[in-house]
Amino acid sequence: MIFGIDTVLNAFRTDRRSVKAKAVVTGAGSGIGRSFALELVRRGGDVLCADIDAARAAETVALIEQLPTGTGHAVQCDVSDRAAVEQLARHALEVFGGAPTLVINNAGVGIGGKPVGDIGFEDWEWALGINLWGVVHGCEIFTPILREAGRGGIINVASAAGFAAAPSMAAYNVSKAGVMSLSETLAAELDGTDIAVTMLCPTFVKTNVFTDGRITPGSMSLSQQLARWTGLSADSVAARTLDAHDSGRLYVVPQFDATVIWHLKRHFPALYARGAGLLGRVLPKN
Repeated sequence: MIFGIDTVLNAFRTDRRSVKAKAVVTGAGSGIGRSFALELVRRGGDVLCADIDAARAAETVALIEQLPTGTGHAVQCDVSDRAAVEQLARHALEVFGGAPTLVINNAGVGIGGKPVGDIGFEDWEWALGINLWGVVHGCEIFTPILREAGRGGIINVASAAGFAAAPSMAAYNVSKAGVMSLSETLAAELDGTDIAVTMLCPTFVKTNVFTDGRITPGSMSLSQQLARWTGLSADSVAARTLDAHDSGRLYVVPQFDATVIWHLKRHFPALYARGAGLLGRVLPKN
């Protein structure tokens, strides 16, 4: 969990990776990705804003241009397409005149409301293609660039769903669990280098993910209600995550409910599983 002390301590650091970063942010056209881009620019950064929707990426850059510091560049990129991410890396090298110093694999989609067996392979492939393969592409393609540069940082956006395993969210859960495992593995492989890895695991964040994804109406309504009651703003999550990355944290679990779930599942796995089963029986069926 992130505590406010991170922000205080970071004020005295001279090696903050998020300050004056040359950053690539995927999914920068909205939500947490847009907030990451804007916060990095507030910290004096130069940000390559990638999004599958070119118009949304351009909107983010327009917002960046209203800020007194930093610069932004818009580029269209479908992270599920390996060739597109390879092109994104080449574009980053051109824009920055060398390697980026920070890569944020943020692009993701929401999906939920159907049990395993009813999801359908098309939705499985869509969700895993963006949420998991998008991050795999980002890590596989940019890590060698950062290694060659000798320093940098990677932030992967996962979710508390990766360890919560809530019913009727299998495709989303699996994709985010994969991002968690990938991030942990990458952090171990880069230990001893000057390349830091951080993964973000929030619960509900107030973004457009609920309406832009493939979520059944009943589950969408419930998710939006929970986001209103317990969700953090995307700006808050982005700023906290960057501060945590500066402090060398691997795990960022910014909300109390996610922290409770994390500990319950690890200390009382059987009880947690029964509770999840009960939850599945009362969740909306459409």
